[in-house]
Amino acid sequence: MAITYNDLYLDIRRELRLAGIAASTLEARELVCFGTGKTKEQLQMDGRLYASPETEKRVRDLMRRHLAGEPVAYLIGEWEFFGLPLDISSDVLIPRPDTEVLAQEVIDYLAPRSGEKRVLDLCAGSGCIGLAVASQVENCRVVLGDYSEPALKICRQNIRRNGLSGRVVPMQMDALAKPDRALGEFHCIVSNPPYIPSGDIAGLDVSVKNYEPHMALDGGEDGLDFYRSIVQQWKEALVPNGRLYFEVGIGQADDVLRIMRKEGFGDIQVVKDLNDIPRVVFGTLRGSSETAVFGD
Repeated sequence: MAITYNDLYLDIRRELRLAGIAASTLEARELVCFGTGKTKEQLQMDGRLYASPETEKRVRDLMRRHLAGEPVAYLIGEWEFFGLPLDISSDVLIPRPDTEVLAQEVIDYLAPRSGEKRVLDLCAGSGCIGLAVASQVENCRVVLGDYSEPALKICRQNIRRNGLSGRVVPMQMDALAKPDRALGEFHCIVSNPPYIPSGDIAGLDVSVKNYEPHMALDGGEDGLDFYRSIVQQWKEALVPNGRLYFEVGIGQADDVLRIMRKEGFGDIQVVKDLNDIPRVVFGTLRGSSETAVFGD
């Protein structure tokens, strides 16, 4: 029996709701748009037209794969972060709304400062944080650093897609090793590193455990390996009074705060995410006057 595009969308949304998916409206729209090859505007305009049986089957197959655990972002190959359209593949984590809190903190810090700002997004993945910062902060130069070459390929695609080739560059680097001195110094380093304890990965939701890259999840035995390394070794790549920003997992904020304090960071603050969970920890590397750093 023939079905209109609008009824197909409503059917998909209903199935997702019955499965307990909170973002059923958003995810149904994304799946139907991708499966039909239509933009959101085209889907709305063509809502009363009939979908072909092949198109309907394609959309329902996507829905079944999603209900089996495959994330929508991997199914459609893209996702939005801070208003930016991003290419996404199974080589990188899917950007989460909570990470926008981290990006906003960095933007709020840098935007009022005069002079050129150098920013490093370490463990960049898709590049979402660094690209958000570059899109919002004038006179900002951003390096997207990641160990994974497939992730850096996604970074390059996203730099081009968002017209930021002049101000953002991807580079391969290992957050667990000392930085190359040739990198120079940064006013700000921001990182959403792997922070899941190794033993907890097997218990993660199927959509994460079976689809997202374990390299971007596994933070070592206690989940803190990358925080220790970045704080201890990468502070060398910060200017005096430079800022270090982290996203942290549930229950990790106090541990990360202590790691930073031990290594000479001060003015350490913790910021909660959209669900009132401590999610961002940042601090300042003690040094010379901040005004001289930014040329204010």
